[in-house]
Amino acid sequence: METKITFGVIATNRNFFADSLVASGRRKVLDKLAEFGIDTVALSETDTNLGAVETWSDAQKCAALFKQHQDEIDGILVTLPNFGDEKGVAEAIRLSGLRVPVLLHAFPDVTSELTAAGRRDAFCGKISLSNNLYQYGIDYSLTESHTVDPDSEEFKAEILRFVQMCRVVKGMRKARLGAVGARPNAFQTVRYSEKLLDASGINVSTIDLSEVLGNASKIAGDDARVRGKLDEIRAYAASGGAPDDRLVLMAKLAIVLTDWMDAYDIDATAFQCWDSLQKNYGINACTVMSMMSEKLMPSACEVDIAGTASMYALTLAANAPSALVDWNNNYNNEPDKCLFFHCGNWAKSLVSNIEIIPAEVLGTTLGRENTWGAVQGRTPAGPLTFARIDTDDRRGVIHTYVGEGRFTDDPLSQISGSHAVVEVPDLQRLLRTICKNGFAHHCAMSRSSVAGILQEAFETYLGWEVYRHE
Repeated sequence: METKITFGVIATNRNFFADSLVASGRRKVLDKLAEFGIDTVALSETDTNLGAVETWSDAQKCAALFKQHQDEIDGILVTLPNFGDEKGVAEAIRLSGLRVPVLLHAFPDVTSELTAAGRRDAFCGKISLSNNLYQYGIDYSLTESHTVDPDSEEFKAEILRFVQMCRVVKGMRKARLGAVGARPNAFQTVRYSEKLLDASGINVSTIDLSEVLGNASKIAGDDARVRGKLDEIRAYAASGGAPDDRLVLMAKLAIVLTDWMDAYDIDATAFQCWDSLQKNYGINACTVMSMMSEKLMPSACEVDIAGTASMYALTLAANAPSALVDWNNNYNNEPDKCLFFHCGNWAKSLVSNIEIIPAEVLGTTLGRENTWGAVQGRTPAGPLTFARIDTDDRRGVIHTYVGEGRFTDDPLSQISGSHAVVEVPDLQRLLRTICKNGFAHHCAMSRSSVAGILQEAFETYLGWEVYRHE
């Protein structure tokens, strides 16, 4: 996953405040961004007075520069070393035509220095700038504290949070998802609207499962690519109990899927994981899907494309693997705890002691020998973010929920597949919300704390409805 981020940076000035505040403030912010590993596109001190935006001419120059680098810029940081010129900034952003997240930052004053040479008034200027951006219909984000010192840890945290949100917005607006096969007939819960997703920039490409299995069957068992993939599978998870011929089938499946994803630039997939695969090919796809998710190319079960989108958003926000889970079981009589489960395909880094096994539940009807490839493992204690994106076709909108909790190490009898015990504050209220609003029984999860990032990305920049569970 691409992790390098580029900001368009706008420093702004109000000319009856001290120029020295702008010169030093602009340089400090640019230096801090470089320290954080962020590339920048900004006016130079030879382009405009102090390299700042104040006049109509400055706005035009800034917009032209941003247009020149429009394919590079992931977000815009506006910094106010003093009150600034709110109209110039708003016009620069509007003229640039960029549809990227915008973060507003204001320098703090020191009350002992409220002199002509020392006062900033950025506290007030930020309010005025926000008002102008609101009038122009430009979406923007705010720091948690109204003013923030660039030398503080708070500033670093705000910038890194904004980086994560830029990654989510950029990624989701150009996401390419792959639907492999048809959804299981009974699973109407995973139906979705391609058109609503496409309106947000999310493309869905499809491939018939027969084409996948047909291409896999044409690959010779001693093909060099098969041998290489077999080595990768054995290195990925304990596979001592898996028959060699089933591992070969997994390797061939992985090759075909990789080739198709490369051909169509697919970022993430949703797979027809039962029951045609077991009946006509003889394995579970879980191991292959787990390996893709570990490489930050999420793969969801049961052709749940909306679930794939949820996984991809979480992966972008946390820059770490995510998984698709069932809200599956209550945990005894504890109302704020439950079990996450799938049979399962969770990424290696999400579970401990990963092992390739037959899928116990599917094996009861499809034959244990035909279900090798499920991933066994439990998620250890730690932070939890969960999220779900769904298309509400009755109302013609995309609606979502996000929230946080924790994975626990509560006692759990050994069960097969991928599983976890989780604790979510006021879980019963969340479950009522899921049921009353027609969400699917799946959600995406990761070991992270990024619900706030997803909320703002979904709500402010993608225009989706968000229920934030707290």
